[in-house]
Amino acid sequence: MRVEIWSDINCPWCYVGKARFEAALAQFPHRDQVEVVHRSFELDPRLGGEAKAVVPAIAAKYRIDLEQARAAEQRVREHAHGEGLEFHGGERDYANTFDMHRLLHFAAEHGRQAQLLDLLYRANFAEERSAFGDERLLELAVEAGLDGTAAARVIADRDAYAEAVREDEATATALGATGVPFFVFDRRLGVSGAQPPAAFAGALDQAWATRPVPQLVTIGADGGGEACGPDGCAVPQA
Repeated sequence: MRVEIWSDINCPWCYVGKARFEAALAQFPHRDQVEVVHRSFELDPRLGGEAKAVVPAIAAKYRIDLEQARAAEQRVREHAHGEGLEFHGGERDYANTFDMHRLLHFAAEHGRQAQLLDLLYRANFAEERSAFGDERLLELAVEAGLDGTAAARVIADRDAYAEAVREDEATATALGATGVPFFVFDRRLGVSGAQPPAAFAGALDQAWATRPVPQLVTIGADGGGEACGPDGCAVPQA
């Protein structure tokens, strides 16, 4: 069974939702037969590359005052801490994540996507340093186990893996996703938002129980071909 997760590194609920889904998956009896694939989604593709403080950015985006924006960050922080996640909240930066998504596709080709995603979330939500900028991305890529020279080429080439990011985003739109995190189970069941672990557990159970079972069609089952069975082997006719 495949679970695809559309998310954005700017999204604190994606950070929380990932932890909640993984808590449910850890208890799922068929977890070894579940493939998890992370997909790209930009919350605000119009953002520039220059990082800015998140609280004023939230206030401007949602047309609220700074105190309301800080309170919103505090609510997310409490939920993150409830999942055992570090979260510094309002001190983080906010910028365009397209390069992060490109680098995640590169990491997926080398089997290091999960490691890089965890490091990007940690850098953005749990550390005082900014997660943005080419040098910082390269540092995180190397920490995730990627080749530094190859990763640097990907970061510098703004077209590298750009189409893969856009394809993910187009698929999200086609599936009806209007926000993230968005979880899709075998392209048959969708779960929107950072639901509690129990909700993800129910979705895993439902998707597993209703997954299509391939039907084998046997050619020659009605005879006409030599074969051996419980009563012996067919005797060739003269």
